[in-house]
Amino acid sequence: MIGRFWHGWTEPGNADAYERLLKSEIFPGILARNVDGFLRIELFRRPLEGQVEFITVMWFTSLDAVKAFAGENWEVAVVPPEARALLVRFDDRSQHYEVRDRRDAHARG
Repeated sequence: MIGRFWHGWTEPGNADAYERLLKSEIFPGILARNVDGFLRIELFRRPLEGQVEFITVMWFTSLDAVKAFAGENWEVAVVPPEARALLVRFDDRSQHYEVRDRRDAHARG
């Protein structure tokens, strides 16, 4: 499994609008592409001094699936113009990590 990590930062006044854009347009658009090997996308948010940081993590079954999503220049971040307008700065390139181990807690009961 491959995790595709990306960071973007907004001004506090744009954070809610950016999150709405992700949830209402960008994420549904990604899901609608039905990329073979794409598993899910996760959104993380935290306030920083003067900015709000967002991290997205996309999960894929393989590097080939990442390439099917992102294209020939698969490391380049995919950031639509409407998202760029709300961001102060963002990673130009996504980072990709191979999952080497995963351990889930067992349900108690």
